[in-house]
Amino acid sequence: MRATARAHHLARFIFHFSFFIFDSRAFTKSSFLDKVLGRIGRLDAEGLQTVVQRLARERSFLETLFNTIEDGVLVVDERGRIIYFNQAVTRLLGLQPSVEGQRLGEILPEVNWEKISHFDAAGGQHIVRHEFEVQYPRPRFLRLYAAPLDGEAVGSAGLALILHDATEARQKTFEAIESERVQALTLLAASVAHEIGNPLNALHIHLQLLEREVKKLRGVSTRGGTGGVGGSRPRSQILAGENETAEVAAKLDQYLAVAKGEINRLDYIVTQFLQAIRPAPLQLKITTLNEVVQKTLELLQPELDNRGVQVKTRLARSLPATPIDPTQVQQALVNLIKNAMQAMTKGGTLTLQTGEGADGVWVVVADTGGGIPQEQLNRIFEPFYTTKKKAQAWGLMIVQRIVRAHGGRIELESHVGRGTTFRLWLPVTRAEATVAGGAVA
Repeated sequence: MRATARAHHLARFIFHFSFFIFDSRAFTKSSFLDKVLGRIGRLDAEGLQTVVQRLARERSFLETLFNTIEDGVLVVDERGRIIYFNQAVTRLLGLQPSVEGQRLGEILPEVNWEKISHFDAAGGQHIVRHEFEVQYPRPRFLRLYAAPLDGEAVGSAGLALILHDATEARQKTFEAIESERVQALTLLAASVAHEIGNPLNALHIHLQLLEREVKKLRGVSTRGGTGGVGGSRPRSQILAGENETAEVAAKLDQYLAVAKGEINRLDYIVTQFLQAIRPAPLQLKITTLNEVVQKTLELLQPELDNRGVQVKTRLARSLPATPIDPTQVQQALVNLIKNAMQAMTKGGTLTLQTGEGADGVWVVVADTGGGIPQEQLNRIFEPFYTTKKKAQAWGLMIVQRIVRAHGGRIELESHVGRGTTFRLWLPVTRAEATVAGGAVA
């Protein structure tokens, strides 16, 4: 009797375990389990052993099947207690075998168990879809599909939850939206350059003309009132007039200097704007990241010394040559290093490191500044957005454009009070870089 009970329990377990994969109506018509359950009480020991072996094979097959698929499969009973999950759930949520028997709401508070169980108890064709984010074991965006184990029947026999990792798909959606936004900015840039550039040139020319006139005015004041009507004027009046003219000329020089500075600043903003969104073709050359890093460091070393920034370099000894545009990659590094200097108000340490991975070579630019709050990390590549009072609003957008043109990617890690680390990944193979930016020189 005990063997019969165990076999009956095992059969029921396999039956419910299989229910949510196979349609219940098709499954029950020709199911081996149904045939066995109908005459299990008449089986002898040898027959029960055969049944158990068959059920064990079925269970092994299903477990292998579940552990092979990439989506997570999690089964809960009618009370919301976890009774099974595959290896993908462990990877996605970090669950351990010890959580079996615990309630789903305790493990996944993001899931509204009451809403899901209500649809299950009501019966009918209900598949609940839900999206949520998890931070452990690492940040992911998951889509959940919940379906009842008993099909359309009223009441509840438990639920099958399918967890799909939609992190990459969501990221591609964000990138597509960002690409459309950049294209719109590109169209705007043409009109901005035309409408602002021409008036700026005209203003610059007229300021030069004003400077010439101020020089003439200063020359008149230095020559004094010799000859003409001025010669009959008292010397005291002449000296007073010369002093007044000199003061006016000095003030005009100051005003002209301010105006020229503001015009240059506007010109710089327009130039940065165009540089950030204009798709510049890559001039690819076979070189190493180490060479680009060293040239960038030589260029910025005086400014780094002036700010009292300590530089640490950890360049890989044997880094493979890579098809990159050295000029544009150097520009990206200059922008990152300047951002790092601005983030470190008092000295600080700048770390430059290179290395090689399975999918390319990388360079790290790390600082010991104030760091970036987590809620701002997703916005730092946006135009006009900066976390510093005096910084380039376009610098990081230019970096992103250059890295993407190479077919690479950017990894960012920041901790408030500890600093920020940028890691730029670039492909090693010639094919990936050629597709991204043109022929290799």
